[in-house]
Amino acid sequence: MPDQSIPQTRSPEATRGTPGPLDSDNPGAATAPEGVSRRRLLGTAGATGLVLGAAGAAAGYAAAPSSAATPLTSLGSERAMFHGKHQPGITTPMQARGHLVAFDLAAGAGRKEAAALLRRWSDTARRLMAGEPAGSRDTDVARDAGPSSLTVTFGFGHSFFGRTGLEKQRPVALDPLPDFSSDHLDKNRSNGDLWVQIGADDALVAFHALRAIQRDAGAAARVRWQMNGFNRSPGATAHPMTARNLMGQVDGTRNPKPGEADFDRRIFVPEEPEAGKGGPAWMANGSYVVVRRIRMLLDDWEELSLKAQEDVIGRRKSDGAPLSGGSGATESTEMDLEKTDGSGELVVPINAHARITRPDQNGGAAMVRRPFSYHDGFDADGVPDAGLLFVCWQADPLRGFVPVQRKLDRGDALSQFIRHEASGLFAVPGGAAEGEYVGQRLLEG
Repeated sequence: MPDQSIPQTRSPEATRGTPGPLDSDNPGAATAPEGVSRRRLLGTAGATGLVLGAAGAAAGYAAAPSSAATPLTSLGSERAMFHGKHQPGITTPMQARGHLVAFDLAAGAGRKEAAALLRRWSDTARRLMAGEPAGSRDTDVARDAGPSSLTVTFGFGHSFFGRTGLEKQRPVALDPLPDFSSDHLDKNRSNGDLWVQIGADDALVAFHALRAIQRDAGAAARVRWQMNGFNRSPGATAHPMTARNLMGQVDGTRNPKPGEADFDRRIFVPEEPEAGKGGPAWMANGSYVVVRRIRMLLDDWEELSLKAQEDVIGRRKSDGAPLSGGSGATESTEMDLEKTDGSGELVVPINAHARITRPDQNGGAAMVRRPFSYHDGFDADGVPDAGLLFVCWQADPLRGFVPVQRKLDRGDALSQFIRHEASGLFAVPGGAAEGEYVGQRLLEG
């Protein structure tokens, strides 16, 4: 897990008011327009009241501005764009809160109902990502907030195509994943006709979007499963840095980055897909996402010594530097896989997770991993139900996720401390152009 997740969290100071990419990770992100939406106007007034409230609540309300409010300057002002070449939520920097939810079409619902649903969902996502109310039935849950980097991403599962009579349009790359020895999958929390990923830097904004999407489903679809996750909030560290997972490990050192020469080739389906390689044409500029609920056996992990934990991963826990590096090594120091210690033993163990997951150890296989941590309480024995909502993106899972997971299956030291409990694979089409809804080229093509 540590060597291929999204590499950095953002600093609001570094990204606020910056047009275009954020930390080179979000080609779809941009600043909000100068016009202040109803939610942003109210959000600014609310923030002013809170600041003044430190001196006295009555004074806070009395001093509230009576004219145009000052634009939001907190992380609430960050906005990702709905329309674009790719859907948002793929290269967008990691958000503090996330919801993953799968739907099954209702009995009798087909292509017509699916098209109407995607049209509703796309309109709702566009509104909410702009910091606007969802519509006339808005619940006001996020009334006081700005966009807060909200993204909503939509995908289609293998079963969707049979339900809608579109079997001939189902991509070869969407064939079911093979079985892995580490799988202990709950079928009720796996797969689904439709998949939605919601991310935001504010928990209420994320929940507001989740509720709006669920309400929009109406009689056309029902929730199959839903999972909630979190990450470190932007600005929580003194400087932008790679995130940590619930094992305490720096997680995301070698993630592919937008701007690298082969990034688009590895992550996105080309505009003119080759037969059998990511097609059909409606998937142009899209991607394939593998979703796995990976439980971390934290009680067992935390019993290990620091050295044992570092040997399992192959990196120092303190700063993510490779074990093969010296005292001056950093997270970005190249790992020396051949280095040995005084007794002739490999410094980075042969079964270390960071060694096994390297692209150069897997025929160049790479994927953008953009996970959320989760904690769903404790079981009857007091064991935490916590871990990683693994979300990875690639142009073809047979060349991205599958070869790496097969390699891990054969001897990853981390495998005895994790358990794969749910799984899904979804085709995520390219972004919607102005006036389009997501999936329109499939459903109306």
